[in-house]
Amino acid sequence: MDKTQLLSHILDELKKVHQTAVDAAMRAYETATDEENVPEHKYDTLSLEASYLAQGQAQRVAECEEDLEKFTQLTPKDFDAENHIAMGCLVKLIDEDDDEKYVFLGPAAGGLKITFNGMEITVVTPSAPLGHSLSGKMLDDEIDVTIGSEHKIYEIAAIY
Repeated sequence: MDKTQLLSHILDELKKVHQTAVDAAMRAYETATDEENVPEHKYDTLSLEASYLAQGQAQRVAECEEDLEKFTQLTPKDFDAENHIAMGCLVKLIDEDDDEKYVFLGPAAGGLKITFNGMEITVVTPSAPLGHSLSGKMLDDEIDVTIGSEHKIYEIAAIY
């Protein structure tokens, strides 16, 4: 498994997410500052709502930039059966129904899903229930995790 390519692919996806956020922020700003949205009376709140949306979109852009920065600083490292799961580890999990799941323990952007080398990989952070359960575990360990109302038991089948 080439971790450099995997990280590059994750960064490409994060750049797409960032660009989408920038585009949305620009549209929200343009709506908020459009002269057609000047309030006509005290109950006309379109302009105010648009400014709140623009502020939220600008915050989302900042979060995306922070995610990009954290992944840019991540150094690719290969893991093997002798290593504990840590930041930058790709993990293959198998649940009690023999379904496979690939997760990448990353510093940010939890929930991001990518396809890489035919695998659907979900980025999880150490603060997420699954990421927290995985941290420090090793190959062949089992983890119990509750996500929302769903309880799952996974076996750690491979680490990369």
